[in-house]
Amino acid sequence: MADRHELRDKGLRLTPQRELVLSAVRELGHATPEEVAEKVRATHPGINLSTVYRNLETLENVGLVQHTHLGHGGATYHAAEELTHLHLVCSDCGSVGDAPISAATNFVQNLADDYGFKTDVTHFAVYGLCAACVK
Repeated sequence: MADRHELRDKGLRLTPQRELVLSAVRELGHATPEEVAEKVRATHPGINLSTVYRNLETLENVGLVQHTHLGHGGATYHAAEELTHLHLVCSDCGSVGDAPISAATNFVQNLADDYGFKTDVTHFAVYGLCAACVK
């Protein structure tokens, strides 16, 4: 279960739904709202998708979760403490892997130097083929 103090420290009213949604995001790693809802429903069947969406938005607004777009579909959520990685998305099998943000250091610096553009790589998804699909 999510740290109750953490939610209160962010000024949020403590609700079972909020705790369940945050816990599900942390357990799943990268998850769509539908996957979060499915995880929560395993123990609390009454929760609906709109409740999950509202809680994800609230948790993102206070910095506990973050969304990323990993393709043409909707957003994928992960815990904010996991903002130390890039998302590697396989165009063939659809798997999502991670690489440390430091892997993009030269790229980010080149964009800053050449274009004056400050890049937020926490929303960055790199598309290609995973090691298994390359074989």
